Amino acid sequence: MLSIEILEKELKNGNLQNLYLFYGEELFLLEMALKKIKDLFGECIKGINFISIDETNVNQILPEIETPAFGYEKKLVIARNTGLLKKEGKRKNAQLSTLKEKINQYLNENMETIKQSMILVFIEEEADSKQELYKTIEKQGIICEFSFQKPVQIIKRLKGICNAYKVQVEENTLQYLIECCGTNMQELINEIRKLIEYVGANGIIQKEDIDKLSTKKIESVIFDLTDNLGKKNITKALEVLNNLIYNKEPLQKILITLYNHFKKIYFTKLAIKLNKDIATSINLKANQMFLVNKYKMQANSFSEKELKNILQELRDLDFQYKNGTIDLQIGLESILCGI
Repeated sequence: MLSIEILEKELKNGNLQNLYLFYGEELFLLEMALKKIKDLFGECIKGINFISIDETNVNQILPEIETPAFGYEKKLVIARNTGLLKKEGKRKNAQLSTLKEKINQYLNENMETIKQSMILVFIEEEADSKQELYKTIEKQGIICEFSFQKPVQIIKRLKGICNAYKVQVEENTLQYLIECCGTNMQELINEIRKLIEYVGANGIIQKEDIDKLSTKKIESVIFDLTDNLGKKNITKALEVLNNLIYNKEPLQKILITLYNHFKKIYFTKLAIKLNKDIATSINLKANQMFLVNKYKMQANSFSEKELKNILQELRDLDFQYKNGTIDLQIGLESILCGI
């Protein structure tokens, strides 16, 4: 399996293989790699030397692989979200299982023909590495999992974009951008382009610029709100809440996010007490490890009893709101004031 960085380097150098499997949640980088493959392939005439396969016409994939691109040297076949590489449930799809076996057999027996006649790209949301088809692609071609990037990788990419536009930015400023806006590359690139336009060539991006211009994730805003609660700055906490409401965040979403956030702080508190791994206790992904220290700091601002009471109050508010006995905004403000 190739890393994203090595795959990008190979494609940048013009090294085009004949068989690929791309899967994962980082769709922006996946689509960029696919675009590079198309650029390297050249002119794409849909239905002739460029074939698109999905779950609606998956039965056509084998005939298309077997058929040469008449009038063209090679054919590009992209099979997207067909379910061919997904893990099978207890109730197997007999037709899909048979098709997998046939494709697997054809790839194993005709790889030399494929190398001369086509480029085949499988794209899935997830892939089962135990499948025979997966193993064949791994043996005969290239597999790349597009996981969300870790902050250090994201910072390197964003820094490169800034350098290209002659804009300066410190790594800790980019780290702050990630903390505010998350780790989705498409969203971060949109944000960094906005900041580059704002400061202009030879400008410097500062944290203040991020606060002014960036669209912060609600999870990041809830961190700010909780920081103020920990400092007993209720006025500022209410201001953060009102800003969320002003920006048209649904009250129910705010309640759920606030509850889940305090639940993670509570689990962090317990993990520290029991000497357990915090990241495991609150189910952080590999690209979220930078949040461990933030949760630890916030856990230090509340006692275990306070956190249990807050969680109970939020559950009670949800029940009362659903029964129509309290206004949700008033209930949230009341809980914050009580803290």
